[in-house]
Amino acid sequence: MAETKAQHPPLFEGLVSDTTRITMNNLGLNLVRYTYRAPKVRFLVIHDDEDTGVKAALEYIRFSGGTLIDCQYGGIRNFKINNQGESFQTDPNSIYTKAGIPIGIQKYGPVDDDVVKQLERTAKTILKLYNPEQLGYIFTLHNNTDGDFGISSYLKGYELEAAADSVHINFSMDPDDLIFVTDAKLFSGFKKENVNVVLQSAKAPDDGSLSIYAMYNKIPYINVEVQHGHFDENLRLIEIAIKVLFQAYPLLKQKAAE
Repeated sequence: MAETKAQHPPLFEGLVSDTTRITMNNLGLNLVRYTYRAPKVRFLVIHDDEDTGVKAALEYIRFSGGTLIDCQYGGIRNFKINNQGESFQTDPNSIYTKAGIPIGIQKYGPVDDDVVKQLERTAKTILKLYNPEQLGYIFTLHNNTDGDFGISSYLKGYELEAAADSVHINFSMDPDDLIFVTDAKLFSGFKKENVNVVLQSAKAPDDGSLSIYAMYNKIPYINVEVQHGHFDENLRLIEIAIKVLFQAYPLLKQKAAE
């Protein structure tokens, strides 16, 4: 079995961590939870090759307190699972709905029922650890590659048009740096802050992503998405996102302070 090791060890004194281990045949997945002081906010990083978000979240936590749950499985993007002599893979952000899991696997090859079941169990474990129902929101961090994906991807005529209800663009920002939400109040708040922001469409295709899960379950969802290496912008957008979240839902701020 391929053994995974923590890719992002604690970076400052007082930061504590614990690990929940998931095994999917040959693939070992560590859900590493970092916590410092009062858990003011809880972040989730799904892809193990997106370290700028991890570093920015830890920097925020160092000054303000909070929790980060980081999925660690070898520093790559996709889950790669062997089953009965065959190899399967999928994007870890396509495992959160029953309809989406086989679609995600099918992008890379044939679908295997046992792999589907393992991915369903993995998604349930991640969600149980993050506990969005109790928390009241989902706050994820993603990174992208320069020019490969950005705010323009959601405009009419582009590949993700069907996923977007509304788009607001600040043309002074790098188009690869944006925030994606499922909630109209959050979209309005980010628009007022004049940052690149996309509101997911209620008719967005079910691709198994966490944002679709959040929409189906009526949980406010925020994804801060920036280009790899844009650390300062990642941290800036995290700070804005927390401000907008607590302004839109003041009871969440009260709960976080308790």
